[in-house]
Amino acid sequence: MLRALEIRDMLIIDRLELDFRPGLNVLTGETGAGKSILLDSLGFVLGWRGRAELVRAGAGQGEVVAVFDLASNHAAWGVLREAGLPAEGELILRRVNTADGRKTGWVNDRRVSGEVLRALSDTLVELHGQHDDKGLLDPKGHRAILDDYAGTDAALEGVRKTWRGVGSARRDLSTARAALEAVRAEEDFLRHAVAELQALGPEEGEEAVLDARRRRMQAAEKIRDDIAQASAALGYEGAEGAMSGALRWLEGASEKAEGQLDAPIEALVRAMAELDEAARGVADCLDALDFNPADLEDCEERLFALRGLARKHQVMPDALPGLAAELSARLEALDAGEARIGGLEKALREAEAAYDAAAQALTAQRREAALRLDAAVAAELEPLKMGRAVFETEVVVGPDGPEGRDAVTFRVATNPGAPAGALNKIASGGELSRFLLALKVALHVEAGQGVTMIFDEIDRGVGGATADAVGRRLKALADDGQVLVVTHSPQVAALGAHHWRVAKRVEGGMTLSEVVPLGAEEREAELARMLSGDTVTEAARAAARALLDG
Repeated sequence: MLRALEIRDMLIIDRLELDFRPGLNVLTGETGAGKSILLDSLGFVLGWRGRAELVRAGAGQGEVVAVFDLASNHAAWGVLREAGLPAEGELILRRVNTADGRKTGWVNDRRVSGEVLRALSDTLVELHGQHDDKGLLDPKGHRAILDDYAGTDAALEGVRKTWRGVGSARRDLSTARAALEAVRAEEDFLRHAVAELQALGPEEGEEAVLDARRRRMQAAEKIRDDIAQASAALGYEGAEGAMSGALRWLEGASEKAEGQLDAPIEALVRAMAELDEAARGVADCLDALDFNPADLEDCEERLFALRGLARKHQVMPDALPGLAAELSARLEALDAGEARIGGLEKALREAEAAYDAAAQALTAQRREAALRLDAAVAAELEPLKMGRAVFETEVVVGPDGPEGRDAVTFRVATNPGAPAGALNKIASGGELSRFLLALKVALHVEAGQGVTMIFDEIDRGVGGATADAVGRRLKALADDGQVLVVTHSPQVAALGAHHWRVAKRVEGGMTLSEVVPLGAEEREAELARMLSGDTVTEAARAAARALLDG
Protein backbone atom coordinates (compact mmCIF):
# COMPACT_ATOMS: atom_id res chain seq x y z
CA MET A 1 0.00 0.00 0.00
CA LEU A 2 1.16 3.53 -0.82
CA ARG A 3 1.32 5.27 2.55
CA ALA A 4 2.89 8.63 1.75
CA LEU A 5 3.94 10.74 -1.20
CA GLU A 6 6.19 13.79 -0.85
CA ILE A 7 6.79 16.10 -3.81
CA ARG A 8 9.16 19.05 -3.91
CA ASP A 9 9.74 21.45 -6.79
CA MET A 10 8.10 19.41 -9.50
CA LEU A 11 6.31 21.37 -12.28
CA ILE A 12 3.89 23.68 -10.39
CA ILE A 13 4.21 21.92 -7.02
CA ASP A 14 6.61 23.57 -4.58
CA ARG A 15 6.09 21.30 -1.57
CA LEU A 16 3.42 18.69 -1.02
CA GLU A 17 3.00 15.89 1.51
CA LEU A 18 0.18 13.37 1.11
CA ASP A 19 -0.76 10.55 3.48
CA PHE A 20 -2.79 7.92 1.64
CA ARG A 21 -4.87 5.23 3.31
CA PRO A 22 -6.40 1.86 2.52
CA GLY A 23 -9.65 1.77 0.58
CA LEU A 24 -10.86 4.11 -2.17
CA ASN A 25 -8.87 7.35 -2.32
CA VAL A 26 -10.32 10.01 -4.64
CA LEU A 27 -8.65 13.13 -6.01
CA THR A 28 -10.82 15.86 -7.49
CA GLY A 29 -10.29 19.38 -8.75
CA GLU A 30 -10.81 21.64 -11.69
CA THR A 31 -9.25 20.83 -15.02
CA GLY A 32 -5.64 22.00 -15.04
CA ALA A 33 -5.39 22.13 -11.25
CA GLY A 34 -2.54 19.65 -11.25
CA LYS A 35 -4.10 16.22 -10.74
CA SER A 36 -2.05 14.73 -13.57
CA ILE A 37 1.09 16.19 -11.98
CA LEU A 38 0.54 13.92 -8.99
CA LEU A 39 0.51 10.90 -11.29
CA ASP A 40 3.53 12.22 -13.21
CA SER A 41 5.41 12.64 -9.93
CA LEU A 42 4.46 9.18 -8.69
CA GLY A 43 5.49 7.74 -12.04
CA PHE A 44 8.79 9.61 -11.82
CA VAL A 45 9.75 8.10 -8.45
CA LEU A 46 8.72 4.67 -9.78
CA GLY A 47 11.07 5.01 -12.74
CA TRP A 48 8.39 5.42 -15.39
CA ARG A 49 9.32 7.18 -18.58
CA GLY A 50 7.32 10.38 -18.83
CA ARG A 51 7.85 14.08 -19.25
CA ALA A 52 11.40 15.18 -19.89
CA GLU A 53 11.12 18.49 -17.99
CA LEU A 54 9.73 18.03 -14.48
CA VAL A 55 11.72 20.47 -12.33
CA ARG A 56 9.77 23.54 -11.21
CA ALA A 57 10.87 26.76 -12.90
CA GLY A 58 13.53 28.48 -10.82
CA ALA A 59 14.38 25.40 -8.73
CA GLY A 60 17.74 23.62 -8.84
CA GLN A 61 16.20 20.17 -8.60
CA GLY A 62 12.93 18.36 -8.03
CA GLU A 63 12.46 15.45 -5.65
CA VAL A 64 9.77 12.83 -5.03
CA VAL A 65 9.61 10.39 -2.11
CA ALA A 66 7.13 7.50 -1.94
CA VAL A 67 6.68 5.33 1.16
CA PHE A 68 5.04 1.91 0.91
CA ASP A 69 3.82 -0.45 3.63
CA LEU A 70 4.28 -4.04 2.43
CA ALA A 71 3.45 -7.49 3.73
CA SER A 72 6.39 -9.79 4.50
CA ASN A 73 5.62 -11.94 1.43
CA HIS A 74 5.19 -9.03 -1.00
CA ALA A 75 6.79 -9.53 -4.42
CA ALA A 76 8.78 -6.30 -4.06
CA TRP A 77 11.08 -7.92 -1.51
CA GLY A 78 12.10 -10.47 -4.12
CA VAL A 79 13.04 -7.66 -6.52
CA LEU A 80 15.17 -6.06 -3.81
CA ARG A 81 16.94 -9.31 -2.96
CA GLU A 82 17.70 -9.94 -6.62
CA ALA A 83 19.19 -6.44 -6.84
CA GLY A 84 21.32 -7.11 -3.74
CA LEU A 85 19.40 -4.61 -1.59
CA PRO A 86 18.12 -4.99 1.99
CA ALA A 87 14.65 -6.57 1.97
CA GLU A 88 13.10 -5.69 5.31
CA GLY A 89 11.33 -2.86 7.10
CA GLU A 90 9.43 -0.20 5.17
CA LEU A 91 10.06 0.61 1.54
CA ILE A 92 11.11 4.18 0.78
CA LEU A 93 11.70 5.25 -2.81
CA ARG A 94 13.38 8.59 -3.54
CA ARG A 95 14.29 10.09 -6.87
CA VAL A 96 15.83 13.43 -7.77
CA ASN A 97 15.73 15.27 -11.08
CA THR A 98 18.22 18.11 -11.52
CA ALA A 99 17.54 21.14 -13.66
CA ASP A 100 19.98 19.87 -16.29
CA GLY A 101 18.01 16.64 -16.65
CA ARG A 102 20.07 14.17 -14.56
CA LYS A 103 17.97 11.66 -12.63
CA THR A 104 19.13 9.71 -9.56
CA GLY A 105 17.13 7.16 -7.56
CA TRP A 106 17.44 5.56 -4.13
CA VAL A 107 15.70 2.67 -2.39
CA ASN A 108 15.98 2.84 1.41
CA ASP A 109 18.94 5.21 0.96
CA ARG A 110 20.74 2.79 -1.39
CA ARG A 111 21.37 4.22 -4.84
CA VAL A 112 19.67 2.25 -7.64
CA SER A 113 19.11 2.40 -11.38
CA GLY A 114 15.87 3.30 -13.11
CA GLU A 115 15.65 -0.37 -14.09
CA VAL A 116 15.36 -1.43 -10.45
CA LEU A 117 12.73 1.24 -9.80
CA ARG A 118 10.69 0.04 -12.77
CA ALA A 119 10.98 -3.58 -11.61
CA LEU A 120 9.67 -2.51 -8.20
CA SER A 121 6.94 -0.49 -9.86
CA ASP A 122 5.54 -3.61 -11.52
CA THR A 123 4.93 -5.10 -8.05
CA LEU A 124 3.70 -1.91 -6.34
CA VAL A 125 1.37 0.02 -8.64
CA GLU A 126 -1.04 -0.56 -11.51
CA LEU A 127 -2.05 2.45 -13.59
CA HIS A 128 -5.27 2.03 -15.56
CA GLY A 129 -6.33 4.59 -18.09
CA GLN A 130 -5.81 5.77 -21.62
CA HIS A 131 -2.03 5.91 -21.12
CA ASP A 132 -1.73 2.47 -19.61
CA ASP A 133 1.00 0.66 -21.57
CA LYS A 134 1.44 -2.20 -19.11
CA GLY A 135 -0.98 -4.34 -17.15
CA LEU A 136 -4.26 -5.15 -18.83
CA LEU A 137 -3.45 -3.25 -22.02
CA ASP A 138 -0.25 -5.14 -22.75
CA PRO A 139 -1.12 -8.23 -24.85
CA LYS A 140 2.08 -9.89 -23.62
CA GLY A 141 0.47 -10.32 -20.22
CA HIS A 142 -3.00 -11.43 -21.32
CA ARG A 143 -2.22 -15.14 -21.23
CA ALA A 144 -0.93 -14.91 -17.66
CA ILE A 145 -4.06 -12.96 -16.65
CA LEU A 146 -6.31 -15.61 -18.19
CA ASP A 147 -4.31 -18.37 -16.48
CA ASP A 148 -4.76 -16.67 -13.10
CA TYR A 149 -8.48 -16.44 -13.75
CA ALA A 150 -8.70 -20.06 -14.92
CA GLY A 151 -6.53 -21.49 -12.13
CA THR A 152 -4.30 -23.40 -14.54
CA ASP A 153 -1.38 -23.95 -12.13
CA ALA A 154 -1.53 -27.75 -12.25
CA ALA A 155 -2.04 -27.87 -16.02
CA LEU A 156 0.75 -25.36 -16.58
CA GLU A 157 3.16 -27.42 -14.50
CA GLY A 158 2.23 -30.48 -16.55
CA VAL A 159 2.96 -28.62 -19.79
CA ARG A 160 6.26 -27.28 -18.46
CA LYS A 161 7.30 -30.77 -17.37
CA THR A 162 6.49 -32.33 -20.75
CA TRP A 163 8.16 -29.40 -22.53
CA ARG A 164 11.35 -30.12 -20.60
CA GLY A 165 10.97 -33.76 -21.64
CA VAL A 166 10.72 -32.76 -25.30
CA GLY A 167 13.79 -30.55 -24.96
CA SER A 168 15.78 -33.32 -23.32
CA ALA A 169 14.74 -35.88 -25.98
CA ARG A 170 15.65 -33.45 -28.78
CA ARG A 171 19.07 -32.78 -27.26
CA ASP A 172 19.76 -36.51 -26.86
CA LEU A 173 18.76 -37.20 -30.46
CA SER A 174 20.76 -34.27 -31.78
CA THR A 175 23.85 -35.35 -29.83
CA ALA A 176 23.52 -38.94 -31.04
CA ARG A 177 23.07 -37.86 -34.65
CA ALA A 178 26.09 -35.57 -34.47
CA ALA A 179 28.18 -38.35 -32.96
CA LEU A 180 27.00 -40.80 -35.63
CA GLU A 181 27.79 -38.37 -38.42
CA ALA A 182 31.26 -37.80 -36.98
CA VAL A 183 31.90 -41.56 -36.90
CA ARG A 184 30.45 -42.04 -40.37
CA ALA A 185 32.97 -39.54 -41.73
CA GLU A 186 35.79 -41.93 -40.73
CA GLU A 187 34.00 -45.22 -41.39
CA ASP A 188 36.38 -46.36 -44.18
CA PHE A 189 39.39 -45.58 -42.04
CA LEU A 190 37.92 -47.39 -39.02
CA ARG A 191 37.05 -50.54 -40.91
CA HIS A 192 40.49 -50.72 -42.56
CA ALA A 193 42.38 -49.91 -39.34
CA VAL A 194 40.40 -52.37 -37.21
CA ALA A 195 40.87 -55.14 -39.80
CA GLU A 196 44.61 -54.42 -39.96
CA LEU A 197 44.98 -54.40 -36.17
CA GLN A 198 42.90 -57.53 -35.74
CA ALA A 199 44.97 -59.31 -38.40
CA LEU A 200 48.20 -58.43 -36.62
CA GLY A 201 46.79 -59.09 -33.14
CA PRO A 202 49.34 -57.05 -31.13
CA GLU A 203 49.82 -57.93 -27.47
CA GLU A 204 50.95 -55.69 -24.67
CA GLY A 205 54.71 -55.95 -24.04
CA GLU A 206 55.21 -58.02 -27.17
CA GLU A 207 57.63 -55.59 -28.81
CA ALA A 208 60.14 -55.83 -25.92
CA VAL A 209 60.00 -59.62 -25.92
CA LEU A 210 60.55 -59.82 -29.68
CA ASP A 211 63.41 -57.35 -29.58
CA ALA A 212 65.24 -59.34 -26.87
CA ARG A 213 64.73 -62.61 -28.74
CA ARG A 214 65.99 -61.11 -31.99
CA ARG A 215 69.13 -59.80 -30.29
CA ARG A 216 69.83 -63.22 -28.78
CA MET A 217 69.50 -64.97 -32.14
CA GLN A 218 71.68 -62.37 -33.87
CA ALA A 219 74.33 -62.76 -31.14
CA ALA A 220 74.16 -66.59 -31.38
CA GLU A 221 75.24 -66.50 -35.03
CA LYS A 222 78.41 -64.69 -34.08
CA ILE A 223 79.59 -66.78 -31.03
CA ARG A 224 78.31 -70.30 -31.74
CA ASP A 225 81.41 -71.43 -33.70
CA ASP A 226 83.78 -70.36 -30.94
CA ILE A 227 81.68 -72.08 -28.32
CA ALA A 228 81.50 -75.24 -30.46
CA GLN A 229 85.31 -75.30 -30.75
CA ALA A 230 85.59 -74.82 -27.04
CA SER A 231 83.16 -77.68 -26.51
CA ALA A 232 85.26 -79.93 -28.76
CA ALA A 233 88.44 -78.93 -26.91
CA LEU A 234 86.80 -79.90 -23.63
CA GLY A 235 85.41 -83.18 -25.00
CA TYR A 236 86.87 -86.67 -25.33
CA GLU A 237 88.94 -85.68 -28.35
CA GLY A 238 90.42 -82.87 -26.31
CA ALA A 239 91.03 -82.22 -22.65
CA GLU A 240 88.67 -84.88 -21.36
CA GLY A 241 90.40 -87.63 -23.37
CA ALA A 242 93.90 -86.46 -22.39
CA MET A 243 93.01 -86.29 -18.71
CA SER A 244 91.30 -89.68 -18.84
CA GLY A 245 94.44 -91.22 -20.39
CA ALA A 246 96.69 -89.54 -17.85
CA LEU A 247 94.50 -90.84 -15.01
CA ARG A 248 94.72 -94.45 -16.35
CA TRP A 249 98.47 -94.25 -16.60
CA LEU A 250 98.89 -92.83 -13.12
CA GLU A 251 96.51 -95.34 -11.58
CA GLY A 252 98.49 -98.17 -13.25
CA ALA A 253 101.71 -96.83 -11.83
CA SER A 254 100.49 -95.88 -8.35
CA GLU A 255 100.98 -99.34 -6.75
CA LYS A 256 104.72 -99.18 -7.43
CA ALA A 257 105.04 -95.48 -6.54
CA GLU A 258 104.58 -96.22 -2.81
CA GLY A 259 101.84 -93.59 -2.33
CA GLN A 260 103.63 -90.74 -4.04
CA LEU A 261 100.91 -90.56 -6.80
CA ASP A 262 97.91 -90.61 -4.46
CA ALA A 263 97.65 -86.83 -4.15
CA PRO A 264 98.10 -86.14 -7.88
CA ILE A 265 95.52 -88.79 -8.73
CA GLU A 266 92.98 -87.18 -6.32
CA ALA A 267 93.65 -83.75 -7.78
CA LEU A 268 93.22 -85.12 -11.29
CA VAL A 269 89.87 -86.70 -10.31
CA ARG A 270 88.71 -83.35 -8.97
CA ALA A 271 89.87 -81.59 -12.10
CA MET A 272 87.99 -84.04 -14.28
CA ALA A 273 84.81 -83.39 -12.28
CA GLU A 274 85.20 -79.63 -12.81
CA LEU A 275 86.00 -80.28 -16.46
CA ASP A 276 82.82 -82.32 -16.82
CA GLU A 277 80.73 -79.51 -15.28
CA ALA A 278 82.29 -76.99 -17.63
CA ALA A 279 81.68 -79.23 -20.61
CA ARG A 280 78.00 -79.67 -19.66
CA GLY A 281 77.58 -75.88 -19.30
CA VAL A 282 79.13 -75.26 -22.67
CA ALA A 283 76.92 -77.98 -24.21
CA ASP A 284 73.83 -76.40 -22.64
CA CYS A 285 74.82 -73.04 -24.07
CA LEU A 286 75.23 -74.61 -27.50
CA ASP A 287 71.76 -76.15 -27.18
CA ALA A 288 70.30 -72.72 -26.27
CA LEU A 289 72.04 -71.10 -29.21
CA ASP A 290 70.72 -73.70 -31.56
CA PHE A 291 67.85 -72.06 -33.62
CA ASN A 292 66.28 -72.29 -36.99
CA PRO A 293 67.33 -69.32 -39.19
CA ALA A 294 63.68 -69.06 -40.25
CA ASP A 295 62.82 -68.22 -36.65
CA LEU A 296 65.02 -65.14 -36.82
CA GLU A 297 63.30 -64.09 -40.03
CA ASP A 298 59.87 -64.60 -38.45
CA CYS A 299 60.85 -62.68 -35.32
CA GLU A 300 62.22 -59.76 -37.32
CA GLU A 301 59.19 -59.70 -39.61
CA ARG A 302 56.79 -59.59 -36.62
CA LEU A 303 58.85 -56.93 -34.86
CA PHE A 304 59.06 -54.75 -37.96
CA ALA A 305 55.29 -55.15 -38.54
CA LEU A 306 54.51 -53.99 -34.97
CA ARG A 307 56.82 -51.00 -35.21
CA GLY A 308 55.56 -50.04 -38.67
CA LEU A 309 51.92 -50.11 -37.58
CA ALA A 310 52.81 -48.07 -34.48
CA ARG A 311 54.47 -45.41 -36.66
CA LYS A 312 51.47 -45.38 -38.98
CA HIS A 313 49.12 -44.59 -36.08
CA GLN A 314 51.67 -42.38 -34.32
CA VAL A 315 51.65 -44.39 -31.10
CA MET A 316 54.14 -46.54 -29.22
CA PRO A 317 54.06 -50.25 -30.08
CA ASP A 318 52.77 -51.13 -26.61
CA ALA A 319 49.78 -48.80 -27.23
CA LEU A 320 48.57 -50.81 -30.23
CA PRO A 321 46.31 -53.19 -28.21
CA GLY A 322 44.56 -50.21 -26.57
CA LEU A 323 44.21 -48.48 -29.93
CA ALA A 324 42.69 -51.63 -31.38
CA ALA A 325 40.12 -51.73 -28.56
CA GLU A 326 39.29 -48.03 -28.99
CA LEU A 327 38.82 -48.19 -32.74
CA SER A 328 36.79 -51.38 -32.42
CA ALA A 329 34.48 -49.65 -29.90
CA ARG A 330 34.00 -46.72 -32.29
CA LEU A 331 33.21 -49.11 -35.10
CA GLU A 332 30.71 -50.92 -32.90
CA ALA A 333 29.13 -47.55 -32.07
CA LEU A 334 28.78 -46.88 -35.76
CA ASP A 335 27.20 -50.26 -36.38
CA ALA A 336 24.85 -49.80 -33.41
CA GLY A 337 24.21 -46.12 -34.17
CA GLU A 338 21.22 -46.57 -36.43
CA ALA A 339 19.43 -48.73 -33.88
CA ARG A 340 20.13 -46.14 -31.13
CA ILE A 341 18.95 -43.30 -33.36
CA GLY A 342 15.74 -45.19 -33.95
CA GLY A 343 15.21 -45.58 -30.20
CA LEU A 344 15.86 -41.89 -29.56
CA GLU A 345 13.49 -40.89 -32.38
CA LYS A 346 10.82 -43.02 -30.76
CA ALA A 347 11.51 -41.40 -27.37
CA LEU A 348 11.16 -37.95 -28.97
CA ARG A 349 7.84 -38.89 -30.59
CA GLU A 350 6.58 -40.11 -27.22
CA ALA A 351 7.75 -36.89 -25.49
CA GLU A 352 6.08 -34.77 -28.18
CA ALA A 353 2.86 -36.76 -27.83
CA ALA A 354 2.91 -36.21 -24.05
CA TYR A 355 3.48 -32.48 -24.57
CA ASP A 356 0.73 -32.34 -27.19
CA ALA A 357 -1.75 -33.97 -24.82
CA ALA A 358 -0.80 -31.64 -21.96
CA ALA A 359 -0.93 -28.56 -24.21
CA GLN A 360 -4.34 -29.55 -25.60
CA ALA A 361 -5.71 -30.01 -22.08
CA LEU A 362 -4.36 -26.57 -21.13
CA THR A 363 -5.86 -25.04 -24.28
CA ALA A 364 -9.25 -26.55 -23.44
CA GLN A 365 -9.06 -25.13 -19.92
CA ARG A 366 -8.10 -21.71 -21.25
CA ARG A 367 -10.88 -21.68 -23.85
CA GLU A 368 -13.47 -22.65 -21.26
CA ALA A 369 -12.19 -19.94 -18.90
CA ALA A 370 -12.18 -17.41 -21.77
CA LEU A 371 -15.91 -17.97 -22.32
CA ARG A 372 -16.58 -17.49 -18.60
CA LEU A 373 -14.46 -14.34 -18.53
CA ASP A 374 -16.22 -12.90 -21.59
CA ALA A 375 -19.59 -13.48 -19.95
CA ALA A 376 -18.40 -11.91 -16.68
CA VAL A 377 -17.07 -8.82 -18.45
CA ALA A 378 -20.29 -8.50 -20.47
CA ALA A 379 -22.26 -8.52 -17.21
CA GLU A 380 -20.08 -5.70 -15.88
CA LEU A 381 -20.32 -3.65 -19.09
CA GLU A 382 -24.13 -3.49 -18.95
CA PRO A 383 -24.41 -1.21 -15.88
CA LEU A 384 -21.50 0.83 -17.23
CA LYS A 385 -23.72 1.75 -20.19
CA MET A 386 -21.69 -0.34 -22.61
CA GLY A 387 -24.09 -3.23 -22.94
CA ARG A 388 -23.83 -3.19 -26.73
CA ALA A 389 -20.06 -3.44 -26.67
CA VAL A 390 -18.41 -6.83 -27.12
CA PHE A 391 -15.47 -8.15 -25.13
CA GLU A 392 -13.75 -11.27 -26.42
CA THR A 393 -10.85 -13.26 -25.06
CA GLU A 394 -9.20 -14.61 -28.19
CA VAL A 395 -7.28 -17.86 -27.79
CA VAL A 396 -5.46 -18.85 -30.98
CA VAL A 397 -2.72 -21.31 -31.81
CA GLY A 398 0.77 -19.94 -31.40
CA PRO A 399 4.23 -21.48 -31.35
CA ASP A 400 4.85 -24.33 -28.91
CA GLY A 401 6.53 -23.29 -25.70
CA PRO A 402 6.90 -24.13 -22.00
CA GLU A 403 3.50 -22.57 -21.26
CA GLY A 404 1.59 -24.16 -24.09
CA ARG A 405 0.88 -23.12 -27.62
CA ASP A 406 -1.83 -20.51 -27.04
CA ALA A 407 -1.66 -16.82 -27.91
CA VAL A 408 -4.19 -14.87 -25.82
CA THR A 409 -5.44 -11.38 -26.65
CA PHE A 410 -8.26 -9.32 -25.16
CA ARG A 411 -10.28 -7.92 -28.09
CA VAL A 412 -13.22 -5.53 -28.10
CA ALA A 413 -15.80 -4.08 -30.43
CA THR A 414 -17.42 -0.90 -29.15
CA ASN A 415 -20.42 -1.03 -31.48
CA PRO A 416 -22.53 -3.90 -32.90
CA GLY A 417 -21.27 -5.03 -36.27
CA ALA A 418 -17.97 -3.20 -35.91
CA PRO A 419 -14.85 -5.31 -36.32
CA ALA A 420 -13.18 -6.39 -33.11
CA GLY A 421 -9.63 -5.33 -32.37
CA ALA A 422 -7.05 -5.34 -29.62
CA LEU A 423 -8.22 -3.64 -26.44
CA ASN A 424 -5.53 -0.98 -26.61
CA LYS A 425 -6.23 -0.24 -30.29
CA ILE A 426 -10.04 -0.02 -30.48
CA ALA A 427 -11.25 1.56 -27.25
CA SER A 428 -10.28 5.09 -26.24
CA GLY A 429 -10.91 7.60 -23.49
CA GLY A 430 -13.80 6.77 -21.19
CA GLU A 431 -14.62 3.57 -23.09
CA LEU A 432 -11.17 2.22 -22.50
CA SER A 433 -11.31 3.04 -18.80
CA ARG A 434 -14.68 1.33 -18.42
CA PHE A 435 -13.48 -1.75 -20.33
CA LEU A 436 -10.53 -1.93 -17.98
CA LEU A 437 -12.72 -1.50 -14.91
CA ALA A 438 -15.16 -4.18 -16.08
CA LEU A 439 -12.29 -6.55 -16.80
CA LYS A 440 -10.67 -5.79 -13.46
CA VAL A 441 -13.87 -6.52 -11.55
CA ALA A 442 -14.56 -9.68 -13.59
CA LEU A 443 -11.07 -10.95 -12.85
CA HIS A 444 -11.60 -10.33 -9.13
CA VAL A 445 -8.15 -8.79 -8.95
CA GLU A 446 -8.13 -7.05 -5.60
CA ALA A 447 -5.87 -4.33 -4.32
CA GLY A 448 -5.44 -6.49 -1.25
CA GLN A 449 -2.86 -8.45 -3.24
CA GLY A 450 -0.42 -5.69 -2.35
CA VAL A 451 -0.72 -3.58 -5.52
CA THR A 452 -2.04 -0.04 -5.39
CA MET A 453 -4.39 0.47 -8.33
CA ILE A 454 -4.68 3.90 -9.91
CA PHE A 455 -7.52 4.82 -12.28
CA ASP A 456 -6.98 8.02 -14.21
CA GLU A 457 -10.27 9.71 -15.15
CA ILE A 458 -12.06 6.41 -15.54
CA ASP A 459 -15.39 8.29 -15.50
CA ARG A 460 -14.56 10.40 -18.55
CA GLY A 461 -17.60 10.92 -20.71
CA VAL A 462 -20.10 9.31 -18.33
CA GLY A 463 -22.46 10.57 -15.67
CA GLY A 464 -25.56 9.73 -13.68
CA ALA A 465 -26.24 6.04 -13.16
CA THR A 466 -23.20 5.05 -15.20
CA ALA A 467 -20.89 7.15 -13.06
CA ASP A 468 -22.50 5.65 -9.96
CA ALA A 469 -21.90 2.15 -11.34
CA VAL A 470 -18.26 3.05 -11.99
CA GLY A 471 -17.88 4.34 -8.45
CA ARG A 472 -19.45 1.27 -6.87
CA ARG A 473 -17.15 -1.04 -8.79
CA LEU A 474 -14.12 0.99 -7.78
CA LYS A 475 -15.27 0.83 -4.18
CA ALA A 476 -15.65 -2.95 -4.43
CA LEU A 477 -12.10 -3.23 -5.74
CA ALA A 478 -10.83 -1.08 -2.90
CA ASP A 479 -12.65 -2.83 -0.06
CA ASP A 480 -9.68 -5.07 0.80
CA GLY A 481 -6.86 -2.94 -0.55
CA GLN A 482 -6.06 0.47 -1.96
CA VAL A 483 -7.37 2.26 -5.05
CA LEU A 484 -6.52 5.81 -6.12
CA VAL A 485 -8.84 7.44 -8.62
CA VAL A 486 -8.59 10.81 -10.34
CA THR A 487 -12.18 11.78 -11.12
CA HIS A 488 -14.44 14.57 -12.34
CA SER A 489 -17.56 12.64 -11.33
CA PRO A 490 -19.33 13.59 -8.08
CA GLN A 491 -20.98 10.14 -8.05
CA VAL A 492 -17.54 8.48 -8.00
CA ALA A 493 -16.06 10.96 -5.54
CA ALA A 494 -18.94 10.47 -3.11
CA LEU A 495 -18.10 6.78 -2.78
CA GLY A 496 -14.50 7.42 -1.74
CA ALA A 497 -13.34 6.55 1.74
CA HIS A 498 -10.79 9.37 1.58
CA HIS A 499 -11.00 12.55 -0.48
CA TRP A 500 -8.40 15.10 -1.59
CA ARG A 501 -8.98 18.28 -3.57
CA VAL A 502 -6.35 19.51 -6.01
CA ALA A 503 -6.35 23.25 -6.61
CA LYS A 504 -4.17 26.07 -7.92
CA ARG A 505 -3.04 29.15 -6.08
CA VAL A 506 -1.02 32.17 -7.14
CA GLU A 507 1.78 33.17 -4.79
CA GLY A 508 4.34 35.86 -5.55
CA GLY A 509 3.26 35.92 -9.16
CA MET A 510 3.83 32.16 -9.50
CA THR A 511 1.11 29.56 -10.02
CA LEU A 512 1.38 26.64 -7.59
CA SER A 513 -0.66 23.50 -7.06
CA GLU A 514 -1.81 22.25 -3.68
CA VAL A 515 -3.62 19.14 -2.48
CA VAL A 516 -5.90 19.40 0.54
CA PRO A 517 -7.46 16.48 2.46
CA LEU A 518 -11.19 17.06 2.90
CA GLY A 519 -13.33 16.50 5.97
CA ALA A 520 -17.09 15.91 5.89
CA GLU A 521 -18.08 19.56 5.31
CA GLU A 522 -15.32 20.17 2.78
CA ARG A 523 -16.37 17.06 0.89
CA GLU A 524 -19.93 18.28 0.68
CA ALA A 525 -18.72 21.63 -0.66
CA GLU A 526 -16.43 19.97 -3.21
CA LEU A 527 -19.17 17.64 -4.47
CA ALA A 528 -21.55 20.63 -4.73
CA ARG A 529 -18.93 22.46 -6.82
CA MET A 530 -18.56 19.44 -9.04
CA LEU A 531 -22.33 19.31 -9.47
CA SER A 532 -23.03 23.01 -10.11
CA GLY A 533 -19.78 24.64 -11.21
CA ASP A 534 -18.40 27.92 -9.89
CA THR A 535 -21.67 29.02 -8.28
CA VAL A 536 -22.60 26.54 -5.58
CA THR A 537 -26.36 26.53 -5.00
CA GLU A 538 -28.32 25.12 -2.10
CA ALA A 539 -29.79 22.56 -4.48
CA ALA A 540 -26.27 21.46 -5.35
CA ARG A 541 -25.42 21.13 -1.65
CA ALA A 542 -28.56 19.05 -1.10
CA ALA A 543 -27.61 16.83 -4.02
CA ALA A 544 -24.09 16.50 -2.61
CA ARG A 545 -25.45 15.47 0.79
CA ALA A 546 -27.68 12.91 -0.90
CA LEU A 547 -24.70 11.44 -2.73
CA LEU A 548 -22.67 11.23 0.48
CA ASP A 549 -25.56 9.60 2.31
CA GLY A 550 -25.61 6.96 -0.40
